[in-house]
Amino acid sequence: MTTSGDAFRHVAARPHEPLRTFHPRRAALGRDRQEALTRWWPRYGFSVHDPASPFPTADGVLDTRALFGREAPVVLEIGSGMGETTAEMAAADPDRDYLALEAHLPGIAALLGLVGARGLTNVRVGHGDALELLRTAVAPGSLAAVHVFFPDPWPKARHHKRRLVQPEHVELLRSRLVVGGTLHCATDWPDYAEQMRDVLAADPGLLSSGLVDRPAHRPVTKFEQRGLDLGHPVHDVIARRVA
Repeated sequence: MTTSGDAFRHVAARPHEPLRTFHPRRAALGRDRQEALTRWWPRYGFSVHDPASPFPTADGVLDTRALFGREAPVVLEIGSGMGETTAEMAAADPDRDYLALEAHLPGIAALLGLVGARGLTNVRVGHGDALELLRTAVAPGSLAAVHVFFPDPWPKARHHKRRLVQPEHVELLRSRLVVGGTLHCATDWPDYAEQMRDVLAADPGLLSSGLVDRPAHRPVTKFEQRGLDLGHPVHDVIARRVA
């Protein structure tokens, strides 16, 4: 693979859905992240869109057994950011496999560096649009959990339709969970927290917690801590698939 950025242009260069739920951003990689990308991408990374760096499939569906090299419950994280939460949760939860999807190259490189440095064998990192992967390659009822931590808040009212936590997206996420699986969302935007609460509560196949404080198993990220230090409220919503 190349690591100059050419191999990662697919997300920014083509539409994946009528309304994208993330900002396509570009940022230069420092030396350490470039080295992490070069070293660890061939072992732990794959692309949602680039056929030169594919994920394994069986009958057209993502083959998690081949991807991770074992049979285990799979946790999907949508928007893993710089990867601290993914790495910490995966390290504390070795009996489950963590599939992190991120659209932005610096975050992918940062997480790959953490995975390599900590020797985490239960993490794989995908580059691209998680919703497209879910629609086209993830089997219904195949995920133990989905994590949506601090998604893009799209703060302007005219952009709220771009938010990830919308009824049609939640229906898709729920359909990919096993019965008893969990959808765990978190945000530091109060109006988005209310939207998450209402959308998850309205889904007939989910039993939702409503707004709750951060559970102990979700680590505090550096980004989140900065907000907490400024007095920003943080809310979690955890819903379990019941049907």
